[in-house]
Amino acid sequence: MVKILSIAALVMTLVAPGVHAKEFQDHSNMMDHGDGHLMDMDGAMVMGQNTDKLPGGCDKIAATEEITVHAGHKYAEKFPGRMFAFDTQEWQFEPCTKLTVHFINDDEIRHQWMMHGLPKYMYPKGMFHLEVTGPGQVSGTLIFPPGDKTYLVHCDISQHMEKGMKAQIKIGEGSGDLPSIPGITANVIQDDYSQSIPDLTPTAPAGATTPAGSDIVPGTDGSATNGSFVSGIMVIGLAVGFVLAPLLAKKFKGMTFGEGVAYVFELLSQAIGMIIKLLSGVINKFLSKKSIQLPDK
Repeated sequence: MVKILSIAALVMTLVAPGVHAKEFQDHSNMMDHGDGHLMDMDGAMVMGQNTDKLPGGCDKIAATEEITVHAGHKYAEKFPGRMFAFDTQEWQFEPCTKLTVHFINDDEIRHQWMMHGLPKYMYPKGMFHLEVTGPGQVSGTLIFPPGDKTYLVHCDISQHMEKGMKAQIKIGEGSGDLPSIPGITANVIQDDYSQSIPDLTPTAPAGATTPAGSDIVPGTDGSATNGSFVSGIMVIGLAVGFVLAPLLAKKFKGMTFGEGVAYVFELLSQAIGMIIKLLSGVINKFLSKKSIQLPDK
């Protein structure tokens, strides 16, 4: 027993380093691919970096600011029904401000801090984008254009924004609040659990009554159905089936599927012919009493 425990302890010692959480990485040495695009091989990226180009309408940099933004599951705990969030949901700056964002991912998965709506002549695809895979930090800088506007900031990983990772930046006075910002504005589609499951049990039409002890039951379309009549038909059908089953089994024995189908259609045709002949006879007899004779078929 002691040997087994010793071996288990040795195995855990060898395996443990591989199951530890990923260490925090400061992604400060990134390759510059030009056009404001920086990245490394460890899962960090900056897109839309701009440290010195003034947007049109800005005569100078109005202010130089820095913010630190955390992203992770634990920041969504204060927002019921959400899975991920930033630690802050709103920022406000002067137009033409130079902003450096230090983006910290506190989760073991990939998160982004992506800003939309910037002028495309300066920011490719109109966005500024920070990304970190696993625990770590990446920093990027941009210069805001002039004017009062509210910009969307979110994580673009599938379902992360819908699960709470969404915020807004107001430049100047802003242009109003964006919808579904956790803790700031109401969700566009509210969760609603107040409605119970509807009762789909068929009911009789308003004013309809069912006599006590009657076999007549209301149908789903409001009509009445005679329960005893239906039961009688079912019993007769089952009895006929039991009687004919052995005969049909012998008849179909050795037939292929196609031959069996053809035989069934032949039986149906004969049965229909007999019914038509019987009805014609009844009609002829009825009409003969009225002195109107129809030719036999």
